[in-house]
Amino acid sequence: MLKIVQDAAASNENRAAAAMAGGSLLDEIVRDGARQMLAAALQAEVAAYIEAFADQVDEHGRRLVVRNGFHAEREITTAAGAVRIRQPRVNDKRIDEVTGRRRRFASAIIPAWARKSPQVAEVLPLLYLHGLSTSDFGPALAQFLGTSNGLSPATITRLTKDWQDEARAFNLRSLAETDFVYVWVDGIHLKVRLAQDKVCLLVMIGVRVDGTKELVALDDGHRESTQSWLDVLRDCKRRGMRAPVLAVGDGALGFWAALREVFPETKEQRCWFHKIANV
Repeated sequence: MLKIVQDAAASNENRAAAAMAGGSLLDEIVRDGARQMLAAALQAEVAAYIEAFADQVDEHGRRLVVRNGFHAEREITTAAGAVRIRQPRVNDKRIDEVTGRRRRFASAIIPAWARKSPQVAEVLPLLYLHGLSTSDFGPALAQFLGTSNGLSPATITRLTKDWQDEARAFNLRSLAETDFVYVWVDGIHLKVRLAQDKVCLLVMIGVRVDGTKELVALDDGHRESTQSWLDVLRDCKRRGMRAPVLAVGDGALGFWAALREVFPETKEQRCWFHKIANV
């Protein structure tokens, strides 16, 4: 599910482009994660619908509500770009007693023919990042889907387990075998509410000697504070990360103070992309 490396050359001559490239890698990770989370949720939604009517059969004992393949692939717009999905299809042979017509399954997550849902576009990608940073996708699934969309707490718990092992492995992996020429760092402030009043995700993307980019670290922080960045950098160093040659970031003073304590030999550079945006 998770892609943490992007095989694309990064320019050492253009730091603004490097920062934007880091953002592109993060967008790719978010898109892939959101697609996987959305696909699993749609499968669970259909499975729950079919199970709810498992006792309804025809005169031959065959179920009236069954799976029927997939709809044609379509794009759903998210904050991180277009996500291609294939929704499961349901064959519901029950007859509505009022209208006399066959009943039809309608997804509460992605309505028929929808190309953009505010919930999917804005909330799901950010909640995926929060789940990745904490190895806990429960709050993301519960807030995005919830029981109002036909998914029980037990189903949400089961879906959560699909990502926990991979997220845990990502957060514990060794960094001793990789040398980063430079790293790009930033704090992403989520507009959605979880258990905390405000969530800030601390992101570090590194560029290897051969130019490939890699998501190095992703963790919860408290408003990009020095202590939050210290925790991230110390954890990376504990897992074998060596000091990068250069660190690129915005004007948040918390990171720079933490960097000087953990990797004092690393050179510092303000991100031109953020500078231009602030003008």
